[in-house]
Amino acid sequence: MSIVHSDEFGQFQQDNVTPHTSRVATKWLQGHSSDFRHFHCPPKSSDMNIIEPIWVALQCAVQKRSPPPGTPMDLRTALQESWCEKPPGYLQTLVNTMPRRVVSILCARVGPKRY
Repeated sequence: MSIVHSDEFGQFQQDNVTPHTSRVATKWLQGHSSDFRHFHCPPKSSDMNIIEPIWVALQCAVQKRSPPPGTPMDLRTALQESWCEKPPGYLQTLVNTMPRRVVSILCARVGPKRY
């Protein structure tokens, strides 16, 4: 695992979108399960995935470019430049929002209620 925490285990967040539950992905996860802890979250829950705000921020930054990227290579360059413009603590700020996100998901849980 390229990102190692102080306890030497990485953390993998599985959001259960279709590509992540394919036979190939499932087999890979089973073969590498000793390399990281697996954090399960609700299926297709963008609230639990810190990549979602990153995609939105990069999309907004690229859309503001003038002229807009005209080729796939221009788009790649625009995305890389936009990423490099993010402040140093950007990812850590998103990681720090996770406890609040977990609480909000648990509080908004949909399903049978006890009366």
